[in-house]
Parts: sequence; structure tokens; C-alpha cells
Amino acid sequence: MDSNLKTSLKSLHANLANAGPVDEELQELLRQLNGDIQALLERGAEPAAGESTTYGLAERSQELSAKFAAKHPTLESGLRELGTILSNMGI
Repeated sequence: MDSNLKTSLKSLHANLANAGPVDEELQELLRQLNGDIQALLERGAEPAAGESTTYGLAERSQELSAKFAAKHPTLESGLRELGTILSNMGI
């Protein structure tokens, strides 16, 4: 499943590079989501003792996909796919 997640993230990054201008708020939300996903991939699915969980990443991804739907439909579908992968991982 990690390889699907990594592939989806790479595809999303490529689509972002070609999407044109994205407003600052959405950029920040994407950076936060990306950072949380990268942290998850680095440590594995289980958080270390005392570390916050990444529960809700799938939901956050789905919320972002809805925000991108009108202006950036390519990004919306990539975020939706990412949300599905995270949901299937139980994250």
C-alpha cells in the first residue's frame, strides 16, 4: 500500500506543477497534508509513543479535493484518489 501512496503523491506533485496558480490557503493545506503523509511514510503506520496520530488524513484529503474541484479538476481527482488510498490504509 505504501507504494500506491507514494505513486499517488508523485502524480499529485506533478499535477500541481502544471496546474497554474493555487491560492495561498490551499497551498498551505496541501503542505500540511503532505508533511503529515511524509511523516507517516517515514515511521510506518504506527505512531511512536507520545506522538500524535495522523487519523483524519483521508478526510482532510477529501475536503481538499472538494475545494479544488472547480478550479483544478486534475488536482481534485488526484486528491480524491489519495484520500481513497489513505482510507483503505485506515488512516
